[in-house]
Amino acid sequence: MSKLILTVDDSASMRMLLKTSLTAQGYRIESANDGQHGLERMHEVQPDLLITDINMPKMDGFELIEAVRAEGQFRGLPILVLSTEFSDEKKQRARSAGATGWITKPFEATKLGAAIRRVCP
Repeated sequence: MSKLILTVDDSASMRMLLKTSLTAQGYRIESANDGQHGLERMHEVQPDLLITDINMPKMDGFELIEAVRAEGQFRGLPILVLSTEFSDEKKQRARSAGATGWITKPFEATKLGAAIRRVCP
């Protein structure tokens, strides 16, 4: 059974790009359009990995990571941040919230796949 990845991004085109790229690499993909929707979807689909953007309406990526980590069933879940942001301050804030890794947009499919395999073998 292939790994199930939940992608959370407010950009429909980014969600489609992630779905296309990751499906081609053998992953099953579910998506959500903001952090609040992402948290709801976490419970519905029980993913093996969460990939989230940072800048989103309603609940940003930092808040989503903190909310996911606050729930016992998701404490060990790998979380990758995929964002146009790349400052050390933002990366540190994401790590403090509980993120496993960080990938900068635009992403290369092969590098994203390698990062996923590292955190979710």
